[in-house]
Amino acid sequence: MKGKISEIFDSIQGEGLYFGEKQFFLRLFGCNLNCRYCDTRLHRFAEYESQEVADKFASGAGTYHSVAFTGGEPLLQKDFLKELLQFARQAGLRTYLETNGTLPAALEEVIELVDIVAMDLKLPSSTSLEPFWQEHRAFLKIASRKEVFLKVVVCSTTTQADLAEAIHLIKEIDPSAILVLQPNSYEDSDSLGAKLDSFKETCDRQDVICCVIPQIHKILGVK
Repeated sequence: MKGKISEIFDSIQGEGLYFGEKQFFLRLFGCNLNCRYCDTRLHRFAEYESQEVADKFASGAGTYHSVAFTGGEPLLQKDFLKELLQFARQAGLRTYLETNGTLPAALEEVIELVDIVAMDLKLPSSTSLEPFWQEHRAFLKIASRKEVFLKVVVCSTTTQADLAEAIHLIKEIDPSAILVLQPNSYEDSDSLGAKLDSFKETCDRQDVICCVIPQIHKILGVK
């Protein structure tokens, strides 16, 4: 099977709970969203046979924490992704899916091959897009069968009302899931400091496990 891949590289994970871990990255082309703060606009891709990619996994076991399937949105190519997940598993590598959390039907088809789900919650006041609460609920129900954590990007426009909805969703579906608050990398992090502190206090009061983690790879200047 052929699929569209924008980048293949190794680096450290720069976002979320596994920041600093060495990973093998596959950036799949295409996304179903157009978030205002997006820092990964993909304009090029190459077509790969799944076996070509699998050959790159061969020396990875014991070298990498996991294979990160990212994008774009990897679940847009769910059949290709499923083959790649199978090959990664066969090579003895853990699988790490970075996703915008809006395609629950596609996740259902691959979830048994995924070890860790890094799921975005797309707050409409951050993205300037329509709400995806229904899709997020269905997605988290499936993702919670595996290890999952959630991430929201916090911008100057992000509202307490959207945070409250995210907290409600987490408490309803998976109260043990950790929520990562990530400051928008296009804005001055100092100016967001008070909002991040306030949001974290709100999560703490609601008994939602929460931490503030910026994009570490950008701070370190690595890919």
